[in-house]
Amino acid sequence: MVYEIVILAMIAVFLGLRLYAVLGRRPEDSDQPMRRRLEQADPQSSPRALPARLPDQAVGTPRATSTTPEPTAFDSAAEPGIRAIIAADRRFDVALFLAGARSAYGMVLDAFWRGDRDALAQTCERTVFDGFAEAIDARAAVGETIDARLIRITDARIVTAEFSAPVARIAVRFVADIASVTRNGEGAVVAGSLDDAIESRDLWTFTRDLTSRDPDWQLDETDQG
Repeated sequence: MVYEIVILAMIAVFLGLRLYAVLGRRPEDSDQPMRRRLEQADPQSSPRALPARLPDQAVGTPRATSTTPEPTAFDSAAEPGIRAIIAADRRFDVALFLAGARSAYGMVLDAFWRGDRDALAQTCERTVFDGFAEAIDARAAVGETIDARLIRITDARIVTAEFSAPVARIAVRFVADIASVTRNGEGAVVAGSLDDAIESRDLWTFTRDLTSRDPDWQLDETDQG
């Protein structure tokens, strides 16, 4: 009887150690999940207010501890810069940054089409804001208005990234379908059509001082890409 009790006790200890090895240990680096792919936002949404910032970490969203960037989200030339930014700011997340960039792209365009200077000032650096403001003024001077729709963003990809302490710079190429109509002061269409979307390629550069307590990324440069 004593012999059987000892055997059963040894089996129980062995099973307990196996369960601890599987469930109780901290995961190694190789066990960490890859960062989830960015889920595209609803292309039919029509945002009306500019976000205060490009989020580098969504509130309440657990962040994977892996620092391996998602390779499908950026060009190979951008990888050294992305790794330098992650090393300087461990909270930076490629997928969440691109999610914020997509949102900002639509909202900045929407603010520009509506001529909303206050909304543009929240996200744009001064030189970019001045460029938008001049275009808005020129449009108003001739009595023209724009009715435009961002139909969908078909691609948003980081093409360059760099970190020159303390400032990080990331350029994102957006490929989007946009339908727009320009009307004169009498409301007559002078250009465009809402029935035919045209592909637009834009290269926007965002910057942020990583030592600042301000979490905002600013739109620093716009170009056709």
